[in-house]
Amino acid sequence: MTVRGEPPLDCSRCERLVTFRSENREAHAGWFNAPVRSFGADDARLLIVGLAPGLQGANRTGRPFTGDFAGDLLYGTLSKFRFARGSYDGRSDDGFALVDCMVTNAVRCVPPKNKPTGAEIANCRSFLEDRIAAMPRLELILALGRIAHDSVLTAFQARKSEHTFGHGNRHLPSDGLVLYDSYHCSRYNTNTGRLTAEMFEAVFAAISSELNSA
Repeated sequence: MTVRGEPPLDCSRCERLVTFRSENREAHAGWFNAPVRSFGADDARLLIVGLAPGLQGANRTGRPFTGDFAGDLLYGTLSKFRFARGSYDGRSDDGFALVDCMVTNAVRCVPPKNKPTGAEIANCRSFLEDRIAAMPRLELILALGRIAHDSVLTAFQARKSEHTFGHGNRHLPSDGLVLYDSYHCSRYNTNTGRLTAEMFEAVFAAISSELNSA
């Protein structure tokens, strides 16, 4: 079944990622092991763009940021700012739902060592472009990390030199659309102190304030 803004589950655009998926299917037959589709409703005003599915997170569960530390922090924060309802339990069938928000990734297949190549990012960008186009009420995008930030800017044909990535930075890459940046909510970033829960929440406080004042 074709879904606008989403890759087919047998997407073959990136040879290295297809090979890695196949290896993981053999090693973990019960995992999702396919391109991970976006989570949330098309009529959301907020789109959150991450990097790529985690090997033991979204690649295992089939839902973005579900089943690993990054999801614990992201979905806990979304709940705190009322962008979600229900209890997040790290499973795709936990009944957790997003409110006026959608979560996706710049790259939809899990990459080895969590590092997609430039070509793989480019190959997947049309899905991001289509995803954005399929959201008629979209007002604000949050990029988690520099790769997501750059991919969003490229999708809008905006100059990176005019929109420098930085935690908490706010940009206007296109008429009527706002882009916020945050460091990625990975365990590495939180363990090293690059990102704290307070820093992450500050970005969502700004986003919530902006959407609620619109």
